[in-house]
Amino acid sequence: MAATAPVSAPAEVRPPAPLPKRTKGYRVDGISRRRMAGRTVAGALIALAFLTPYLIMLVGSLKTRAEILSVPPAYFPQDGLQFGNYATMWDTPETPLPFNLGSTIIIAVSATILVLLVATPAAYYTARFRFPGRMVFLFLVIVTQMLQPAVLTAGLFRQMLWLDLNNTWLAMILINAAFNLSFALWIMHSFFAAIPKEIDEAAQIDGAGRFRVLFTINLPLVWPGIVTAVIFTFVSAWNEFAASLVIMSTAENQPLSVALTKFIGQYSTSWQYVFGISIVAIVPVIILFALIEKRLIGGLTAGAVK
Repeated sequence: MAATAPVSAPAEVRPPAPLPKRTKGYRVDGISRRRMAGRTVAGALIALAFLTPYLIMLVGSLKTRAEILSVPPAYFPQDGLQFGNYATMWDTPETPLPFNLGSTIIIAVSATILVLLVATPAAYYTARFRFPGRMVFLFLVIVTQMLQPAVLTAGLFRQMLWLDLNNTWLAMILINAAFNLSFALWIMHSFFAAIPKEIDEAAQIDGAGRFRVLFTINLPLVWPGIVTAVIFTFVSAWNEFAASLVIMSTAENQPLSVALTKFIGQYSTSWQYVFGISIVAIVPVIILFALIEKRLIGGLTAGAVK
């Protein structure tokens, strides 16, 4: 009769490790409630310090001019909320705000798209290839960041006049793109350089070309850099003032940053309209951050878990 193999004893099943007990005065993760409350209060105070100027503008836009200039100051509207200020400022004949808002959107969006179209392949090429004069090129790119439109307005005006682009949207699109290109290129260059070259080589072995490697392999990995470049370029183009003041001479073509100064006179200032236009100018930037926040966080955490 054949011998039978001995039957092994069943493996001992260990019970799951118990969860940490909640100690009095502490959370489950070990952080004291008092310390957590202190962090919450500190964060609320910091947020309030940053939000206070915007709250003052919002309240001021709902006051009458007399209330804003009253002594002692009235911190809150005494005659009711003046929502009519927002309707009145759009109907000012000397300052066509609807056209100014449209001009600002077109210039900022177009300049941002142009910067991405130029900076993306340039940053990829400088990060992946070692060509003669590469460091000199990158140094010259970063040197241009030291120059601002405010110190070059006279030269920019003569150049756009020679190109017959004075008082056009295209002039401001090119100027804003030129002055924001260097920052976007450097930011995206650092992200491309952090990606291992072996990823590109593996994709090329599978038959992918350079453009496919760039757009389908690398771009999803450098999404945080793209988002940073978009935010910086858009906000910078949205707030640009000096070049717009010199080059855009027609009231309808001027952006909001220039139109805002029309309400500031030598002897009097319509502060309620200045505050109202400032609030309107902030809204598109807030919308951009709200739309792009999830993608930024998703890009930062992509690849964290394998």
